[in-house]
Amino acid sequence: MNPLSTASITQNNEETYASLLVSIEAGIGMLQIFIAVCDADIQREQLIAKYTRELAPNIQTYRVTLNPQEPSLRLAILQQVSLGENIVAMVTGTETLGLGKNDDSLDKFFGYLQWTREGLRELKMPIVLWLSFRIFRQLAKKAPDFYSWRNGIFQFESEPSLVTNKQPFIEEIESIEDQELSSIFDVEQLESSLEKAINQWGENSSKVETLYSQLGALYANHVQSGKATDRDNELILAEEYLKKAIALQTQFKRENSLPVSLTNLAGLYSFQGRYKEAEPLYQQVLSMTQKLLGIEHPDVATSLNNLAGLYESQGRYEAAEPLYQQALSLYQKLLGSEHPSVATSLNNLAYLYQSQGRYKEAEPLYQQALSLYQKLLGSEHPDVATSLNNLARLYYFQGRYEEAEPLYQQALSMTQKLLGSEHPSVASSLNNLAGLYESQGRYKEAEPLYQQALSIKQKLLGSEHPSVATSLNNLAYLYESQGRYEAAEPLYQQALSMTQKLLGSEHPSVATSLNNLAGLYYFQGRYEAAEPLYQQALSIAERTLGENHPNTNTIRNNYTKLRQQNAQ
Repeated sequence: MNPLSTASITQNNEETYASLLVSIEAGIGMLQIFIAVCDADIQREQLIAKYTRELAPNIQTYRVTLNPQEPSLRLAILQQVSLGENIVAMVTGTETLGLGKNDDSLDKFFGYLQWTREGLRELKMPIVLWLSFRIFRQLAKKAPDFYSWRNGIFQFESEPSLVTNKQPFIEEIESIEDQELSSIFDVEQLESSLEKAINQWGENSSKVETLYSQLGALYANHVQSGKATDRDNELILAEEYLKKAIALQTQFKRENSLPVSLTNLAGLYSFQGRYKEAEPLYQQVLSMTQKLLGIEHPDVATSLNNLAGLYESQGRYEAAEPLYQQALSLYQKLLGSEHPSVATSLNNLAYLYQSQGRYKEAEPLYQQALSLYQKLLGSEHPDVATSLNNLARLYYFQGRYEEAEPLYQQALSMTQKLLGSEHPSVASSLNNLAGLYESQGRYKEAEPLYQQALSIKQKLLGSEHPSVATSLNNLAYLYESQGRYEAAEPLYQQALSMTQKLLGSEHPSVATSLNNLAGLYYFQGRYEAAEPLYQQALSIAERTLGENHPNTNTIRNNYTKLRQQNAQ
């Protein structure tokens, strides 16, 4: 993952600020607990001052400071706030708790929070509790009851210009089970805030634009990551909310947030294979970013990469190449030749060359990216493992199996060590190594790896996920290669059904699944069963990928072979 640029951090914080402001205003007169997470002291003070100014004069803001000797949230509010209407409490002072060697103030604080639900019910006001990330990471474990009924979490990323020296003591980070710290909001929280905001200001108010944007992005992420509980509905909501956000951002000239929503919608369309709808959005983002930030900016390079990736997905390699090259050149100029974003760009360009069969041009780029990651991130890092996989895959396509195998094995071992034995990246590494063994006819070695990869994906991602469908296809192809057609057919059928359900009937992956099943029938001599599948696959591929895409050509060639066979 590339580090966020300063502009991106500022944009994220502006959206978080706007969402918290809307939540505060919508919660006046009722108990609402909002957790604001911020590490930089100066940044926190600036945010509180900004909230105080924007809420005045209709809403009075009280600054409440916790007593480290008696760190009770309820007691501090009762002592420092004059209860009444149209008030909000901003609570600080937690950032120094538990820093001393024998300081038990943080444990006391968590203890008070855990048993404070009934005591806070009398406080009819929004309460914004400001925490550092050090404390927030422990909250769900140390005060689970309080954490479960809080109304919202708003994380502010540290802006480089506002960061002071780190605190003198940083304890070991404890993981929070079933919580993604990278996700600032959850669906229920945002839906609740949106409902309140619409009731108060209307659905076309400038105040609800940020909520539409965040909800749309969250639903889109759920769908694309396979985490959606109701895929069809969440897909509809993702598109609907993003379109509403874009309309309001356009109306109110939100030039900083509009490119983010456009990119999210374009990414959603691209995921669905709706490339023609995604392209003008990516082009608009590139144009806007160049206009806002100048032609030489890291965010411009990101936009170039996004558009190039779309062209590559369509097999439009000649259109993609100059954009990838331009992005790489920009990153090198702006960030220096040794930066993770440069390594990522090298990988992107190398993969494009590999897709075109330009292996000699791809290899030095993959090697350079691997070397950069190792130098910048250390010899054992997930990005290093990914680079090893990339280089191994290049050797695999060239038939250089003896060179590919140790790299695949090294990547698998590293991924297991860094991420644990049950992780999607481990499943991908198992698939890669199994594919190598299969190509060498080492079927007995390949099968347990494919099965293990499938099992990991089903356990982690659920029984219905695009990645699970890929594993089913892989295992089916192995069985087909061995002539075990009866074992292969139900797996191909299951993969096809799952892909249609998850990605829609008009998606390139559906065309691939149809082609796979048709190929099985062809090898069995079941030509009448194969023909309509090839026809359907070709039709989908031509519509979604274009007539000249390599995958379209493969399906067309397969269909042509079938027709020639029938003509004999």
